[in-house]
Amino acid sequence: MKNRLVDFRKQYGFSQDKLANVLGVSRQTIISIEKGKYSPSLPLAFELARTFNTTIEELFIYEGREI
Repeated sequence: MKNRLVDFRKQYGFSQDKLANVLGVSRQTIISIEKGKYSPSLPLAFELARTFNTTIEELFIYEGREI
């Protein structure tokens, strides 16, 4: 799953550390989400969207599964 987390984070002036602190997660979690190596839980995805005043759909791009 792709995401626009880096774009939103920079637009709002958040460092990875600051965003991690706001959300109560590690900086490594933010890095992993940004690189697409980790998909956040639904509650964390909602918190990310709320933090940036957007929707989950605007923040995350689901590409579907390969069939």
